[in-house]
Amino acid sequence: MFKKSSLFLLMFTVSAGFALRASVVKANINTTFIKQASISQAQNGGLLKLNVNNILSSAKASSSTTNALAKVPGNSNPLITHKFGADPFAMVYNGRVYVYLSSDAFEYDNRGNIKDNDYNNIKTISVISSNDMVNWTDNGEIPVAGPSGAAKWASNSWAPAATHKVINGKDKFFLYFANNGGGIGVLTSDSPVGPWTDPIRKPLITGSTPGVNGVPWIFDPAVLVDDDGTGYLYFGGGIPGGNNPSQSQIANPKSARVIKLASDMIHTSGSAAAIDSPFMFEDSGIHKCNGKYYYSYCSNFSGTHSYGTPPQGDIAYMTSSNPMGPFTYQGTFLKNPGTYFGVGGNNHHAVFQFNNQWYVVYHAQTLGKAMGITKGYRSPMINKLSYSNGAINNVVEDMQGVPQVSNLNPYERTEAETIAWNGGISTEKCSAPGNNAPFNNLDVTSVNNGDWLAVSKADFKNGAASFKASVASTVGGQIEIHLDSVDGALIGTLNVSPTGGEQNFKEMQCNVKSVSGVHNVFFKFVGNSNKNLFNIDYWQFSTNSTNDNPPTPTPTPANNTTLSNGWYYIKNVNAQKYLEVAGNTGKAGQNVDLRTGSGALGQKWYLTNTGDGYVTLTSALGNFMLDIANGANTDGANVQIYNAYSNNAQKYSINPSSTNGAYYIGTVSSNGTKVLDDYNFGTSDGTNVCQWTYGGHTNQLWIFEPTNN
Repeated sequence: MFKKSSLFLLMFTVSAGFALRASVVKANINTTFIKQASISQAQNGGLLKLNVNNILSSAKASSSTTNALAKVPGNSNPLITHKFGADPFAMVYNGRVYVYLSSDAFEYDNRGNIKDNDYNNIKTISVISSNDMVNWTDNGEIPVAGPSGAAKWASNSWAPAATHKVINGKDKFFLYFANNGGGIGVLTSDSPVGPWTDPIRKPLITGSTPGVNGVPWIFDPAVLVDDDGTGYLYFGGGIPGGNNPSQSQIANPKSARVIKLASDMIHTSGSAAAIDSPFMFEDSGIHKCNGKYYYSYCSNFSGTHSYGTPPQGDIAYMTSSNPMGPFTYQGTFLKNPGTYFGVGGNNHHAVFQFNNQWYVVYHAQTLGKAMGITKGYRSPMINKLSYSNGAINNVVEDMQGVPQVSNLNPYERTEAETIAWNGGISTEKCSAPGNNAPFNNLDVTSVNNGDWLAVSKADFKNGAASFKASVASTVGGQIEIHLDSVDGALIGTLNVSPTGGEQNFKEMQCNVKSVSGVHNVFFKFVGNSNKNLFNIDYWQFSTNSTNDNPPTPTPTPANNTTLSNGWYYIKNVNAQKYLEVAGNTGKAGQNVDLRTGSGALGQKWYLTNTGDGYVTLTSALGNFMLDIANGANTDGANVQIYNAYSNNAQKYSINPSSTNGAYYIGTVSSNGTKVLDDYNFGTSDGTNVCQWTYGGHTNQLWIFEPTNN
């Protein structure tokens, strides 16, 4: 991460033959839309922010495979493309890799034009994670700096570094960040994704920290917890000498530092030691391999870099037998991204080991290039790293990335924001509780007709039979499930009905054609509305089939199977409980819910065919009929009993299903478009019954059992 005041240094030409400020290519991006959309956003100090895929959605190509910008199916770089992320740092914990990122996001001038990234609006840290290196889960953003952040004293949160350590018998997590170039803060948490707090309420490292005086940029931390549990923090950067540094200052700025951390990891111990890293610019990195400490960094872009010194903007490294140094220069191993991707900029990296394989994460403007917007907005990348006799081999940077190390289990709940590839979607904070992080769940949103997302290498083993997803919608649509490509074999279609709100999530299910073995799974979204079709919280396959694929009942009377007049108990198929007047109390307006069968009068209903294709249902508790409150035609309208009038609020159609003996009870008050519904698939006594748009699910299926008296 380089700060705004350093940009004068970056006007030098980089050795690979590219300019750091590449011209903007007018690719297949609707720049008129970008400008109009950005102007419509709320202004903040003349700067505007817009999510990447709000722009991508305006640039949908006719072919469903061409809107996968930058990361195409089969490749694993960049790690994410629904948003930007820079300055990656990787932490391995409990079989999972967590990558922490500076939250790059488009900035706009007051005319709505995208500006060069000046990094001054970065106040959050993004987290993504994976257990297989290809399917990455968006774990959201950590509010760090400013009034809404954990560290209210800070103005920025750049270049994060994270680690964990057992403190008082409990795993504790530590997140270090740069407050612009003026200091380093620390946050703590009990989980890798938060919530995070500021334990000291001030910077951990400043210019007054022993041994730090004279460091131009106090930023870009890297952290190491050694085998004995001792922590060390590496940081610093910049070139002394102001705007006119000497060649000596450029070649040996001595602006990198290492300091020992106290046992609590939130204080320092002793004085910082200087690291004499040749042509040091920024981006400290640290890792340990075979007992040797490897300090790595990004070289600067100034002066003359002679043979045997690091070229401009490359990642160089030094080694030592002691975490505090001294370190000896060895060479470089990661070229500036412009060498491989044709668009340059600063270089930032982290080296880590996962499942006995070494990797390096870094950033590059690959997504920005694909969008035709190369203005300093960066994306995380990954490639393998290897050694030869202790020397780090040169890393070949590419879009292919790394292979998947384990298959995805489709029979476990999978967060929808777990993505290998996508075309056009985005993520947002979700009101429903999360699976692994209840306080910070996300959903997939910005879903338009033709958009899609995919996961890589799902292992169905002997075969899946059904699929369910938790969705929320105001307009509805469909989720088509394809194998191996977005237009591959269609194995099932989930009909998504409106749920009454984009944060009102309901589980919906469908059967799928028998599928076994390992496949990439593509979820393609279909709908007629130009609005957001729906939000998706999570999904899951099952080896069991579901009876949730009956034909949609027509919005006209559909009493195709006439039930005889008489007394019935009415049982919900999903809950396996009976329709009952609450409290077994007969009075107008009394609620109706689901209860275990007891034979009580409140569970007995007299069905009367009204002669016009409909029925009424009268309670055994008196002259009260099953009633849609206020005759409403809305999702969620309550079901009650009310004085018997036989009006439209008290008339129903009995609609057959593919399940023998089970029916949908359509409501005349909705013109037959809605049915009686076991709210939210509840199964406990007291679960409410309401009216909801037909979705073809077991919670809307009812069995009429004659009472024989």
